[in-house]
Amino acid sequence: MTTPPIKLLLSDFAFRTWGPRIASAVPSGGLAFVTAEAAVAGDGPRDIDFAFMTREVTGRSSKNNQTPELRDFEIVLRRSPRLRWLQIHPAGAERPIYRELRDRGVKVTTGSGATAVTVSHSVLAAVISLTRRFPRHADAQQRHAWEPQIGDRAPRDLKGQCAVVVGLGPIGRNIAALLKVLGMKVIGVRRSPEPVEPCDRTIAYDRLGDVLPEADWLILCCPASPMTVGIANAAAFAAMPAGAYFVNVARGEVAVERDVIAALASGKLAGAYLDVFEREPLDPASPLWDMPDVLVSPHTAGHSLGQNEAIFEIFLDNLARWRAGQKLRNDVDNLG
Repeated sequence: MTTPPIKLLLSDFAFRTWGPRIASAVPSGGLAFVTAEAAVAGDGPRDIDFAFMTREVTGRSSKNNQTPELRDFEIVLRRSPRLRWLQIHPAGAERPIYRELRDRGVKVTTGSGATAVTVSHSVLAAVISLTRRFPRHADAQQRHAWEPQIGDRAPRDLKGQCAVVVGLGPIGRNIAALLKVLGMKVIGVRRSPEPVEPCDRTIAYDRLGDVLPEADWLILCCPASPMTVGIANAAAFAAMPAGAYFVNVARGEVAVERDVIAALASGKLAGAYLDVFEREPLDPASPLWDMPDVLVSPHTAGHSLGQNEAIFEIFLDNLARWRAGQKLRNDVDNLG
């Protein structure tokens, strides 16, 4: 008896971009492609075995604003009772659909690690930019004003400053390594206090308050979870030294946005780099847009031309593991 081919769900874009390379990883005749655009038509079940949800499906969606591409892909996933594995592109798996599928026994694997270098470079750029007062120079340039940052206005040296990095996955570890190159002290925060290179010290989430008085920088790069939602709040900012900085490249709900705004407005925080927000897109009326020494980016800290290829390589690796019955890389249910 001939074994039927396994069926892969993906977008039309992903099929056109990577179809031949995916097909070459499976014996001839062993794989069939199904595009979400074609599969969403009709009401019956779909005989999908596994799925690859790439950036163009979710990239323009936010937790508050689902695009038609993502909605249609999720419809097909829910209509696929045979589905056994879903590869997604982001490092985090907070969308409700992922929990729903995992409750059905579907393996969900992430793109963790694919954006680690890019996000850490974004954070490094922001740390240097804020410390060296680049936003103020840009403002002065727009006004054609010569305003040297000298004397009492001179910026502090980064060497010797302390950064508290919350979340020590690939992104957090890369950030820590770059900050150490600048001569900074790094305290890492994670679920357990076991040492993690290259941090000088590692603590558990529930001890964050103990180190905030040392934090010249509070940098969030952790997943959203019951342990982390709202972790950057008024009490946290109050515990930090006056003139500290805040960076959020994690998830919007990990910080209490009104408390961030209040701390910036009062001068408790000297500045911030914010890539994620409680509601996205950020409201045009938000005061964050116009606050001095605040850098706002539209959830793009990890975007780069090479990101899609890096995530595709994770998918190919996992495809080989899945077909061999091996442990999948970045399995949400088996993360340490």
